Amino acid sequence: MDALAGLLDGPRARGAFLLRMVMEPPWSVRIEDRAPICLMSMAAGEAWIVPDNGDAVRITPGDIVIVRGPDPYTVTHSPELAPFARIGPGGTCTTLRGEALSDSMDLGVRTWGNAPDGSATMLVGTYLMEGEISGRLLDALPPLVLLTAEEWNCSLMPLLGDEISRDEPGQSVVLDRLLDLLLIAVLRSWFARPGADAPAWYRALGDPVVGPALRLLQNSPEHPWTVASLAAKCGVSRAGFARRFTELVGEPPMAYLTGWRLALAADRLRETDATVEAIARQVGYSGAFALSAAFKRVRGVSPQEHRTLCRNGK
Repeated sequence: MDALAGLLDGPRARGAFLLRMVMEPPWSVRIEDRAPICLMSMAAGEAWIVPDNGDAVRITPGDIVIVRGPDPYTVTHSPELAPFARIGPGGTCTTLRGEALSDSMDLGVRTWGNAPDGSATMLVGTYLMEGEISGRLLDALPPLVLLTAEEWNCSLMPLLGDEISRDEPGQSVVLDRLLDLLLIAVLRSWFARPGADAPAWYRALGDPVVGPALRLLQNSPEHPWTVASLAAKCGVSRAGFARRFTELVGEPPMAYLTGWRLALAADRLRETDATVEAIARQVGYSGAFALSAAFKRVRGVSPQEHRTLCRNGK
């Protein structure tokens, strides 16, 4: 498992908010859903993404945008146009005065807009829950990522366009997995651009010493790794390995491993009913007490408190 796959493998979309937005100008929608990440791709026409802080970005057919939350922004026909609708948490749609719009703008299965034959069509996929493991990755992204049609060509887009309006058994799961694959494809293309400002851990994957070490840590977090054992696996001295890893990744090997283990544990606490003891052993701690001590030291709450907060939606 490489770093990009590893960071996206744990938290997966579950009941993600996906729709086809069909609009006829003039139109403008304020997004205040506080979602951690949203992908938008133009199928026809054009639109502008206007963040509260930053420059407006124009998107045309074939372009795809990742907007990193939770800050609000506006999706509009024209940057100068005032919003007429607001999207709140969970995909609720109202006027700016709070009047419900969901029914009046419902155009069919996962299709929403002000005109069934509108000139602008956008595919939208929104992750509703922030994932612990992907946090390291998403923190490395700018608030808005744009890939133009010339910069990438993804065969998933036509498939998502076909599947998004289907109403068949298990369709929500199919769409969740398509959204996951699309996110990975976009991020892979983004980081592969010439001159891309990829995070240190991503660049370090190409190093002949540090790259294999990162894969060892991510693939086997339960192993009792030490700096010495990692250095031996990579065929270099302990001191040389520690220095090179810290220079390239930005933190020492054991600090990186601790962060990875706690991120895995946080996801499993949220996503499963496994005991703290079982999760501790899965991610490389000797037992519940050791995991609890590390978890509270780094995150400020106990594993059980973290689980309770997640399940209460906090």
